[in-house]
Amino acid sequence: MKTNTLGLPLEETKNLINDLNILLANFQVYYQNLRGLHWNIRGRKFFELHLKFEELYNDSQLKIDLIAERVLTLGGTPLHTFSDYVEVNQLQVGKNINNDEVAVTLVVDSLAKLLQIERKILEDSGEINDEGTNSMMSDFITEQEKTIWMMKAWLNEAV
Repeated sequence: MKTNTLGLPLEETKNLINDLNILLANFQVYYQNLRGLHWNIRGRKFFELHLKFEELYNDSQLKIDLIAERVLTLGGTPLHTFSDYVEVNQLQVGKNINNDEVAVTLVVDSLAKLLQIERKILEDSGEINDEGTNSMMSDFITEQEKTIWMMKAWLNEAV
């Protein structure tokens, strides 16, 4: 079996790079959704949600950079054009959302989809002992599960 300098199998690493790029594209759409929610939210929950969406988009911006750098570390090229993002996006695009419950539901649904992508990457990276990718996905999953719980609590819904 051929391996790269990191000791990871070449073919499986190429597959991980592809999946990380899919995650990267979806995070870019999630980030842009959060910016729109932050800008357009209205109503009695404005102050609380305006700050929360800013917190979430700042966090997603950091994650986007981590994902892109992991792609580079594994020997790939991160997707970096809007057309690439749109082509592989799996998230709902939130346009002109200003209602609090609709906005929070979009965040929950987006995070749930990101979790699906991350769990696949976690499984695949575990199979080839790619601890760097595995650790990153584990951290992302832990944080996002907590965010979903909090958002569902805000919506007065069970996880």
